[in-house]
Amino acid sequence: MTQANLFAALRAAFPAQLDSAAVETDHGLVYSWRDLDRASAMMANLFNGLKLPKGSRIAVQVEKSVEALMLYLATLRAGYVFLPLNTAYQSAEIEYFIGNAEPAVVVCSGANFAWVSKIAFKAGTQHVFTLNDDRTGTLLERASQQKDEHQIAVKDQDDLAAILYTSGTTGRSKGAMLTHGNMLSNAQTLKSYWGWKKGDVLIHALPIFHVHGLFVAIHGALINGSKMIWLAKFDPKLVIAKMPEATVFMGVPTLYVRMLSEPSLNKEAVRNMRLFVAGSAPLLIETFTEWQQRTGHTILERYGMSETVMLTSNPYAADKRHKGQSERRGGTVGFPLPGVQLRVQGDDGRSLPVGEIGNIQVKGPNVFKAYWRMPEKTKEEFTSDGFFKTGDVGKFDERGYVTIVGRSKDLIISGGYNVYPAEIEGYINEMPGVAESALVGVPHPDFGEVGVAVVIAKAGAQLSADQIIASLKSQLANFKIPKKCFVVPELPRKTMGKVQKNLLRDEHKNLFLA
Repeated sequence: MTQANLFAALRAAFPAQLDSAAVETDHGLVYSWRDLDRASAMMANLFNGLKLPKGSRIAVQVEKSVEALMLYLATLRAGYVFLPLNTAYQSAEIEYFIGNAEPAVVVCSGANFAWVSKIAFKAGTQHVFTLNDDRTGTLLERASQQKDEHQIAVKDQDDLAAILYTSGTTGRSKGAMLTHGNMLSNAQTLKSYWGWKKGDVLIHALPIFHVHGLFVAIHGALINGSKMIWLAKFDPKLVIAKMPEATVFMGVPTLYVRMLSEPSLNKEAVRNMRLFVAGSAPLLIETFTEWQQRTGHTILERYGMSETVMLTSNPYAADKRHKGQSERRGGTVGFPLPGVQLRVQGDDGRSLPVGEIGNIQVKGPNVFKAYWRMPEKTKEEFTSDGFFKTGDVGKFDERGYVTIVGRSKDLIISGGYNVYPAEIEGYINEMPGVAESALVGVPHPDFGEVGVAVVIAKAGAQLSADQIIASLKSQLANFKIPKKCFVVPELPRKTMGKVQKNLLRDEHKNLFLA
């Protein structure tokens, strides 16, 4: 068996000068490449010493820290399966994940040990460690007694490396099983496609329990031997202050919005920056344009999901496969990445022509193996010719750029007509004084389903729900017009900035059923 362990590839990319800085924190701590190597070896030796069964899961719910990064690397290195859990999850959610994944090891923050360990031991987990964001906890105490050299576990590219639970907006969360091959192929593709080069420095301000922060950002820096400036939490002033020392930043759209409200963001602040990447939620065209005007940089939007890591990207430079096109187009997620096949299909299974909206399906070395212990669900989500049904709805334009229009489950069928929320939201978002909007479908006795718009105003702006509806009536077909509009202070969001439309649907589901 050839060595396909993702950690082996990341370790091979460490610079020859192991004592140079690998990670610099917002508390002024500097970790060298040697520190990453030694600490991950000690933790890997600790896990090996526990005599865990082959393929054991290591579930982790801890605050962001460099030690948490080392724990991830140690899990890969020892050949076990990493299971990151959102720090916002509460007991009922943790009970489900631990019961479903049956991890051999659980690592949690010290503050949560009492209730997490109770759930874990009840589910049959043998080992529960603590890890805090101030370099304390039983995991580090135990690991400190281990040797600092470790033989990397030999893994095949089809061996499981991580399980990521999807957010579960419909039904229970599903565990997407990602292999060493899935993640390594994607890291290598992005290294080339995004023009990573010697001397690049990444500002890491994302959570590390999610594809964006854990895989795209961390793998990108490590496989390029690049230093990371590591921020425990996103702070717009601090990120802007750190930009002169960095070249790459990855963020979700709300982070860009927050930076745009800082007077310190200007062309001088970003003079050394090479690349700004946005993903995990749609970027408003207004944010895209304002960022361009303020900084002279064009944000690169891309598209991915827990099951596939990254699928498409706007070009960093000219994309040779698309007649030398190098334009980053706002409102699109660019082209399918090299090695990724992406198609848009109708509900009847036929491929749709350019400009027509349909179901996005993908195939490639980055696409996950299966859903954990859900063979029926896995079978349901793949086509007979091996394409994964993403659940997203979108289209190709005449130049080959992909635009995501929404989730198929967000589609509203009103009086037999298809209404795509992203289209209506686009019109509302362009209205003066509107910061953002969300359109959801709710039951209706006559039409089956109708749209309800929920809108937030920009600071200081006064909005009228009636005027929003009236304005839409002058622009759109009647079946697309929301039957109700609410102006609210904020929209419910997940950690990565996505609007929780399921909560909005629940809130308004009885609106027309009185």
